[in-house]
Amino acid sequence: MIITGLSGSGKTVALRAIEDLHFFCVDNLPMSLISSLVAKVSSDTAIRNVAIGIDIREKEFLSDVEKSISSLRAKNNLEILFLEAETEVLIRRFKETRRPHPLGGDLEEAIETERSSLAVLRENADRIIDTSSFSPHQLRKLVSTLHHSGDAIKDISITLISFGFKYGAPHNIDLLFDVRFLPNPHFVPSLRELNGTDAAVAEYIFAHDETTEFMKKIKDLLGFLVPLYIREGRSYLAIAVGCTGGNHRSPAIVEELARFLRSDAVDLSLIHRDMK
Repeated sequence: MIITGLSGSGKTVALRAIEDLHFFCVDNLPMSLISSLVAKVSSDTAIRNVAIGIDIREKEFLSDVEKSISSLRAKNNLEILFLEAETEVLIRRFKETRRPHPLGGDLEEAIETERSSLAVLRENADRIIDTSSFSPHQLRKLVSTLHHSGDAIKDISITLISFGFKYGAPHNIDLLFDVRFLPNPHFVPSLRELNGTDAAVAEYIFAHDETTEFMKKIKDLLGFLVPLYIREGRSYLAIAVGCTGGNHRSPAIVEELARFLRSDAVDLSLIHRDMK
């Protein structure tokens, strides 16, 4: 597995998450040395999975990247994970950490130069994740979900995400549902300071006929779609549910959907992105 992408997009977080899943991990390895590393560890029967971090610091080696990728794919089961984020988000992250960009100079210019330089890796990626909307903890959980291998092999990994539209919709979502039409507990004084995982809030939301009808329709839809995604070989599905602030309605709906989708065939993960 190669983990790559833009500086500040979360590559270190992703690599650590993969390392916790018992991958043999190496960061900042030149592309030209990957084949030698793979050949070396292949002789060690105790090492089954290898993850390698590649970034712009290896720019002098990126000229032969397509040749290296083709060679690796010919002999190995290779996955390339590419992480990126919106320019404004990357600028904010660099300013918050007070770290210089690896390319130096003007920050925005450096980010755009890096995008261009890594375009070939992005084009060859098996999975691209935009981390703009994710905290390090949420990204770590997502990466772990995508690559977790337990005792039982699941047919599909599904990530359910609740969020608030006022903070922006998450990226790289397969299905998105807007539940802002449901009665809002925010306007009920006794419920305002609670969140969607509290029983009182869920009881209020599901006491309304429109919620009952909506849940029936969305469960029918997912019950129809998920087996078809599995049949087509999809390994991962991201489903987002949004309300205004992401604190009441969407978390409650996501919790209910989790109960509906949880099965032996589904590796399920929940992220309440904006819940207080």
